[in-house]
Amino acid sequence: MIQRGEQPEGAVQQVTEGREFRPLDRRFLLQLVNGTTKMQRRLDHEIKFYLAKPSQELPIILGTIFRLGFYQLHFTDRIPAAAAVSESVNLALYMTDRKRANLVNAVMRASLREPHRITFPSKEDKPEKYLGLYYSQPDYFVDYCLKEFGFEKTEKLLVKFNEPPHVTYRVNYLKAKPEEVAHMLQENNIKFSHGKYLPEFIRIEESGLPLEDELVKTGKVLVQDESAGLAVRLLNPRPNGNVVDLTAAPGGKATHIAVRMRNRGRVTAVDKSHQRLEILTENAKRLGIKIISPVACDMLNFSGGPFDRVLLDPPCSGWGTAGKHSDLRWVKTVDDIRNLVKIQGKMLRKAASLVKPGGILVYSTCTIIRDENDQTVEEFLLRHKDFEIDSAQEFFGDELVTERGFVKTYPVLGKMDGAFCARLRRKLKG
Repeated sequence: MIQRGEQPEGAVQQVTEGREFRPLDRRFLLQLVNGTTKMQRRLDHEIKFYLAKPSQELPIILGTIFRLGFYQLHFTDRIPAAAAVSESVNLALYMTDRKRANLVNAVMRASLREPHRITFPSKEDKPEKYLGLYYSQPDYFVDYCLKEFGFEKTEKLLVKFNEPPHVTYRVNYLKAKPEEVAHMLQENNIKFSHGKYLPEFIRIEESGLPLEDELVKTGKVLVQDESAGLAVRLLNPRPNGNVVDLTAAPGGKATHIAVRMRNRGRVTAVDKSHQRLEILTENAKRLGIKIISPVACDMLNFSGGPFDRVLLDPPCSGWGTAGKHSDLRWVKTVDDIRNLVKIQGKMLRKAASLVKPGGILVYSTCTIIRDENDQTVEEFLLRHKDFEIDSAQEFFGDELVTERGFVKTYPVLGKMDGAFCARLRRKLKG
């Protein structure tokens, strides 16, 4: 049973560790856990149409068995219906008792015989409720998207969030070239596509981590979404520069910065988590990077600089990555976002104090919520007249860049997560 805040990947690791699971079976188990977690609101809605008392609250164990069973029946094509029913009944026998196992059998078979029982609210009359139930999303997020994007774009976004996630590799120029990695993938008949905006990114069009031993473990690639690379491109670090990444661990952006600096200069990597900094150090070693200096410290208490380049990637709601983090939609709340906005503003002000005159500050998030993005930056600019927007037009085209010069990506535009970044320049004195 996955608890609130527990990552599905971690739960699957606990179950499979020390047991003989083939990689294919482990990937399917992960798909089942992630899919059931994502779709739990819709699954609960559908299950109630086959219960004698639709309003009754099921015991947690029984409800979980129903969710897993219904997900296999209606959202996968690998498991035959008879096998899904049989295994769900066996699980109920093992976890509960014969009476509940009989109920699982009756309900699941009824859902196969009479799928027409299930109904949803009207798209026209109750669009928020329809989208929330059908695509299994919290009402507050659906409501936000409807106001921000309208019905059609919102529906496309929610569809995208429910698709199985894909892995993207960032090629490490210190050890390999994109064409070399592409050739290895082609030789092994692995489908992929090149990054849309950054040539060092390669998106894998199938599940898993292909050629993990040859590519990931040797440091030729790092698993990272292309959207995360946009902030580093916008930062535009130069060899022999002095750069700080203020929330650096586990090191995706910090190592990318170091590679773009050709392993020359200094990258100070600040993070308050010793454990995550250890992961950053391991990643840097595997990638052959020697210019990163980790600092275990809350960035709000960090003293250093001034720096040529400052990157701030603060804690955010993550609503651009909901396709990859199946539990995000159930653990993030409106109050969480309000609290994050306060923290983000405070962190941005601190980051600004570390930028030398004429230097660059990039503010980056992996969310599509405007309050955490545009609004946070605009409020900062109102109070800090020594900073100005340095438009991203120089680095990216109109498709990504807003009228204000910010970068925004959405999962429905291009094969990447949703993200935001703004490039700010500190004015020269005098």
